[in-house]
Amino acid sequence: MKKVHERFIEYTKFYTTSNEKSKTCPSTPEQLVFAKYLKEELEQIGLKDVELDENGYVYATLPSNINEEIPTIGFIAHMDTSPALTGKGVKAKIVKYEDGDIVLNKEKNIVLSPEEFPELKKYIGQELIVTDGNTLLGADDKAGIAEIITAMEYLIEHPEIKHGTIKVGFTPDEEIGRGADNFNVENFGADFAYTVDGGEIGELEAENFNAATATYIIHGKSIHPGTAKGKMINAALIASELAMMFPEAQTPQHTEKYEGFFHVVHISGDCDNAKLIMIVRDHDKKIFENKKWLCEKNAELLNKKYGDGTVELELKDSYYNMKEKIPSEMVKIAKKAMENVGVKPIIKPIRGGTDGARLSYMGLPCPNIFTGGHNFHGRYEYIPIPSMKKAVETIIEIIKIVAEK
Repeated sequence: MKKVHERFIEYTKFYTTSNEKSKTCPSTPEQLVFAKYLKEELEQIGLKDVELDENGYVYATLPSNINEEIPTIGFIAHMDTSPALTGKGVKAKIVKYEDGDIVLNKEKNIVLSPEEFPELKKYIGQELIVTDGNTLLGADDKAGIAEIITAMEYLIEHPEIKHGTIKVGFTPDEEIGRGADNFNVENFGADFAYTVDGGEIGELEAENFNAATATYIIHGKSIHPGTAKGKMINAALIASELAMMFPEAQTPQHTEKYEGFFHVVHISGDCDNAKLIMIVRDHDKKIFENKKWLCEKNAELLNKKYGDGTVELELKDSYYNMKEKIPSEMVKIAKKAMENVGVKPIIKPIRGGTDGARLSYMGLPCPNIFTGGHNFHGRYEYIPIPSMKKAVETIIEIIKIVAEK
């Protein structure tokens, strides 16, 4: 049986960065290359009904080995990596952490330090998988895929472990918010599922942000600056004014835990035209709606100041808090599974979203469990090998608990 970390390192060699500017599904052809590889691997280890559909989604089934009718469980992870930093040419390496700094790249003086990332101290004496400092690692979420497949392989090789029908699903484009767009919930056929897409060991998440995107298009009036008095309307300055109309205390750098935020992710333009894109997040639905009201009110105020039509706003909801759709029993099962394998559950809200958030509203309740990784989306990403092993054990234990009920 292939070790989970060996499987993961092999996956990091695939370039699967998603592209939000692309209109195709998957957004990049390289994701299909990885999907085909996973399809072949799932077939080789003995899963059934393995399918790679036209949109790049991979599905497979581990048939039940008991006669009793019990719920069908799904496990889901995503194949793409974040566009925040390149995932091309990833050079993963294993280091034994003995305390102090880890030199990722000596030539460029790139160092993973506990002074900046104090949680490193938790893993003294453990083997970590790190980058060479030039790329992200891709534990988000190739570690999740490796852990799910390793758990399935273990169950196939240990038929004495009784289990019901298990479904596996791997999605493209989660990092650009499209992972659930073409997920076939009906054909997947699970009663409930878990995404394996969390961070440090023990993470268990059954609630997330409500999310929306506010896109402002600002129309100015470009006049020669020498004769502009009383005539010019500078769209770039209005965009800056708009950004400053939102409370500074409610930006990502000032918020944590259950606190929501307004976050300007893009601002560009000139005197004639400008564009501002803001994401809006909050766990509380009422506060979320109030935040969206402020987005609309600020556009209204600027139009009163500069003239109707100066500011156009497109306000679009992205996903909602899955807490409203997750049965408490699902959380209890995952919590018990972690405790059974010696992992302390860390139950907390996701300050973001997962495929599971949208899938929960598509009829597939889907909380999130840990992969073991840290510092996702950047060059300082790492994952402890013992944490990956515990993720595999947790998946297997969830399956055993459900079979025993």
